[in-house]
Amino acid sequence: MAQGAVLGPKAVEQWFQKLPYAKQKVTKFHFYFHDIFSGKNPTAVPIARSSMTAKSPTLFGSVVMIDDPLTIGPEPNSTIVGRAQGIYGSDDQKELGLVVAFNFVFTTGKYNGSTLSVLGQNRALRKYREMPIIGGSGIFRLARGIATAKTYWISATGGDAIVEYNVIVLHY
Repeated sequence: MAQGAVLGPKAVEQWFQKLPYAKQKVTKFHFYFHDIFSGKNPTAVPIARSSMTAKSPTLFGSVVMIDDPLTIGPEPNSTIVGRAQGIYGSDDQKELGLVVAFNFVFTTGKYNGSTLSVLGQNRALRKYREMPIIGGSGIFRLARGIATAKTYWISATGGDAIVEYNVIVLHY
């Protein structure tokens, strides 16, 4: 059970009935996303590619499944606050662009068990990328907001990356 949110259809229905009286809140997060392809325990795993992916400078047609740690700092041994779980794929033939569909799944503190859902375009080589938060669960039911990403570090050889995220969401 997400702290502060009762689960189950009847509890959710009761929550919705109280919604007209609920006050919106703004919550901000700052964390680092560790996308790891290398080593014994990768957190990003290619699951599909087209016949032209190997020839494409943008890896067009590749699809990756992720279960990436979210940490409070950029160091790999930094405290984990959650996971980014979902999928992304290269969807642009001219620029490294990823269509992303994943959840920030919080595993500690008052947001433990709650999620935020991200669905959008990530132009991975741009300094800042903005992706919409389109919903959530637990404390973040009906959330909406923006996730801003900035690459902190990327491996030129293995594809591993650490991405800094600033997230701001409206929720009840």
